[in-house]
Parts: sequence; structure tokens; C-alpha cells
Amino acid sequence: MDTMSAPYAMTPGTGGPHARQAVFTAMLEQHRGIVLKIAYSYCRDTDDQRDLVQDISLQLWRAFPEFDPERSRFSTWMYRIALNVAISQLRSSSRRRRHHLDVDDHAIAAVPDQAAASPENTLALRTLHALIRRLDPLNRALMLLYLDDRSHRDIAEILGITPGNVATKIGRLKQRIREQIA
Repeated sequence: MDTMSAPYAMTPGTGGPHARQAVFTAMLEQHRGIVLKIAYSYCRDTDDQRDLVQDISLQLWRAFPEFDPERSRFSTWMYRIALNVAISQLRSSSRRRRHHLDVDDHAIAAVPDQAAASPENTLALRTLHALIRRLDPLNRALMLLYLDDRSHRDIAEILGITPGNVATKIGRLKQRIREQIA
């Protein structure tokens, strides 16, 4: 369940600090796959992945009092913050080597298991992952969300663009990938 329902029905800004922390912890645990997927997608090194998970979690905690369950679902809000932290870290990482999206089996959890069953499909997925790895951060985030079966509306809300722009970008990215595969 993605909404803040019982026992999470309280608004993040209400209740005492322990109640807010309990709600936050429960919601973070319920949706931790989002944070892990983004960390695996934007960092190759395990230590960097852990650091990114910590940075994302800290930023989520800081922003939690502002979360409004009437305006968006928790997972949508969480994706937006997590992607912003990951992209900011990717852009500002000048003292460390730059990490590129490493789309692997961990990152694309939304791809159905049966898709990887045959060697042909495995090769096709690896080719797709290699092509996605070369995309700029916004388009990588867009493809990650698309492959996670998010709606155009959700993707638009997470990335701060219009649903029409999402549809256009996805269409162009699909065409570009088709051309590169051919």
C-alpha cells in the first residue's frame, strides 16, 4: 500500500517526535526498494551505494515534515527526493571519479523474471542496460521510472516535468534505443 493508511494515517507534521519517527521509519521500510534501486543505479561501488542510501535517507527525514499525503503518494514523493539527491551527488562529485548509471539486475527489479529466462532475452536486457548507461542523468531517471512501470503522471510529478513531456521523451528514447540496437 502506498498511501499513509492506518497505522500511518497521521500527517507527518503532527504528533510528537517519536510518533513522526515511527511513521517515517515504517514508510521508509515499506518503500526501501526505491532507495536501494536508485543507489544501485547511480553508484557502482558498494561503499558509494551505502553512502548514497544514507544521504537519501537523511534528506527524506529532513523533508518528511513537509510531506503532504493529500498532494502525492509517499512513493512518488520518495522517488523525487531520492532521484534529486542521486543526480545532485552525481553532478557534484568532482573529487571522486564520476559514476554512471549501472543498470544491472539489481537496478531493474521491475523487469519480469520471465523476461530474463532465455539467453536471447538476457542478451537483449544487457544491451538495453548498456544503452541506458550512456544516457544523461534525467533520461536515465526517466527510463528507470518507465521500466519500473510508473505512469506518465507519476514520472512527471517525480521529475518535475509535464506528462506530455514524459510521453515525448519516452517515445524519443525508445526510438533512439531501437536505432542503436538495429
